[in-house]
Amino acid sequence: MDISFGQTRAALLEDNELAEIYMEGQEGQSIVGNIYKGLVENVLPGMGAAFIDIGTGKNAFLYVKDILHEGSFNLDGDGFQDKFNEYEIEDYLKVGQEVLVQIVKDPIDSKGARATTHITLPGRFGVLMPTVDYIGISRRIEDELERDRLKDLASQVKPQDMGVIVRTAGEGCNMSDLESDMEFLTKLWKDIQEKNKKATAPKIIHKDTSLFFRIVRDMFNKDIDKLIINNKEYYDNAVEIIRMTSPALALRLEYFDKFYEIFDYYNIEDKIEKLISKKVWLKCGGYIVIDQTEALTAVDVNTGKYVGSKDLTDTVLKTNIEAAKEIAKQLRLRDIGGIIIIDFIDMNDSSHENIVLEVLKTALKKDKSRSCVWGMTHLGLVEMTRKKVVQPKANLMQSTCPHCLGTGKILSKQIILKKIEMEINKALFNKSYKKVEILVHPDMAEDFNNIYNEDIEALCKKHNKSIRIIPDVSTPRDEFRILK
Repeated sequence: MDISFGQTRAALLEDNELAEIYMEGQEGQSIVGNIYKGLVENVLPGMGAAFIDIGTGKNAFLYVKDILHEGSFNLDGDGFQDKFNEYEIEDYLKVGQEVLVQIVKDPIDSKGARATTHITLPGRFGVLMPTVDYIGISRRIEDELERDRLKDLASQVKPQDMGVIVRTAGEGCNMSDLESDMEFLTKLWKDIQEKNKKATAPKIIHKDTSLFFRIVRDMFNKDIDKLIINNKEYYDNAVEIIRMTSPALALRLEYFDKFYEIFDYYNIEDKIEKLISKKVWLKCGGYIVIDQTEALTAVDVNTGKYVGSKDLTDTVLKTNIEAAKEIAKQLRLRDIGGIIIIDFIDMNDSSHENIVLEVLKTALKKDKSRSCVWGMTHLGLVEMTRKKVVQPKANLMQSTCPHCLGTGKILSKQIILKKIEMEINKALFNKSYKKVEILVHPDMAEDFNNIYNEDIEALCKKHNKSIRIIPDVSTPRDEFRILK
């Protein structure tokens, strides 16, 4: 974990390969987990949703299914759609109404944050659900005997009329571990209720913990060999927290006091910079291209330099298998969510298609975010989805280009030259101009003078005005400026 200059970064390494990266600074902080007293700005019956002013500048979006009361739907999702159709958003919310909501998805691009009234308060081993009466066990705990044991423990510590979910980190925990979690979270919920009574919407009621505490609370478990921190104060805090909650893990904490930058020392920095690259090379010589749009993410697989050693069918299969593993890795590493379309290299053998799909599904099991591979379409495209909670890493690492406005392209040379020509013609008919001088990028100046040299001389004679194209290195390639 790298903590310096007001920024926290955490990297998860698996077999010395970067698997996940987390970043938090003064700007772009996630608001997932925050609880707000919001004000209903607008109710949209046709969409079954409402816009909630939470005081952040952009309204949150609240679906009707996220405000239904306990007992009105099945938490496991059985028969959910039938129940959902029985309720209307206007039955619950009116414009101007105050409502306590928690953010479950960050605002991404032009879309506001997604909110819910079903509050969840996470601890180290368990999650308190104060609005529903329910007991759940993390799906990542697969041993049935352990699931039954934890369910029995949860039923004993569960506050009345509230819900408890045992987290993955709760595997192997004892009664006192869960009990202390629930005591703390129950008190926290009472504090939140008291603040809510006194507050006037819109106002933040509870802010989720910082990235540092989330890493220590949520990620540092028995599956992590070592947690290395380069800040002594934060290291001491981590030691104190772990000694209270999971003393067996205390020896796995390590303070990094070397002269080097911690991310450089572990060869992480270069790998982070590659996250914004569209092209990712495969070990076999093939590559994948990742294109992210607001609606979906498209992934294209290519053989590249790989020519195989047997035949075309074998080459295609090996490239697609390696690509499937790399795609799962990149989705997790870049935090890409929503609809994902994968264009594998065409396979004529349906058994090969099934092999590649199974490889993809298996690789996705390492990912904490829920995903679903829907299969291959008639066009040979794989459709899948991955739960979208926070902004993709590329959004945090890049800003919109002021020249191309995020398109990744600028106006062509032909268009710019034509625009300059039009501005010259306008200026020649303007009596206030005694001469026409235009600042352009040096490359554009050279091209313009070469292409339009004779035309410029003719215009100068016709209007008895001088025309100068002035090279200026500070002018972007797709811009120009007329001097008056």
